[in-house]
Amino acid sequence: MLTDKNPHIKTVFSTILFFLVISIFGQQIPFTHNELAGIQKPANANNPFSLREEVFDAFIKMQKAAALEGIQLKIVSSFRSFERQQQIWNRKYKKYTAKGLSPEEAINKIIEYSTLPGTSRHHWGTDIDIVLDIPNPPSSLLNARNFEQHQPFYPLKKWMDAHAHNYGFELVYTNTAGRKGFKYEPWHYSYVATSKKMLSEYLTYNTISKLDHKKTLGSTYLSSKFIINYINCNILEINPTLISQ
Repeated sequence: MLTDKNPHIKTVFSTILFFLVISIFGQQIPFTHNELAGIQKPANANNPFSLREEVFDAFIKMQKAAALEGIQLKIVSSFRSFERQQQIWNRKYKKYTAKGLSPEEAINKIIEYSTLPGTSRHHWGTDIDIVLDIPNPPSSLLNARNFEQHQPFYPLKKWMDAHAHNYGFELVYTNTAGRKGFKYEPWHYSYVATSKKMLSEYLTYNTISKLDHKKTLGSTYLSSKFIINYINCNILEINPTLISQ
């Protein structure tokens, strides 16, 4: 619920005020709406993963350091375009409604792990999904069970818990008790220095209102209440390290 008791609401309003001020004084805004919404690739993303240059460089350093300890990091998802996110959304919407879920139920099921098009952190070129590069990996790579003790990707989790922050990366959707929004994703890391700035600026855009309702299935069922809850929980219920204070 969007009230002054919400721990994130001050962040939202202060961020909006800040960017209104810099807009008034004519300072250049560093990220375009098209970059934030995944409509165009990130700037300086001249690498196989379409990550921002500073993010890619930091990952390569981290990957090399991990390899020295026998941990082979493998990116399985990085930049994701608006169009690709829309395809994922529509595929899941069709799947769940075909199983008999109402549009509202289908949407709530989708946002356990997947974002609305235009709202994914993967649009920014700052976030990566990683696994351990091993022979005969699990058939379902991005499953939290794979990262538990005695499971295939546990060595990666253990190494990342100890060292990721040294290279500027932090887990996004933590296993913190009581956290709302997207479920725990032990594979999803974000480059803090850049993504914090992008999140702050992203909050000044009303991206959800710009959805093409003809192409994004179920989007006509997104009520004002849903959108407020989505922002408070799915966008802002993340690792506090990734939110500007």
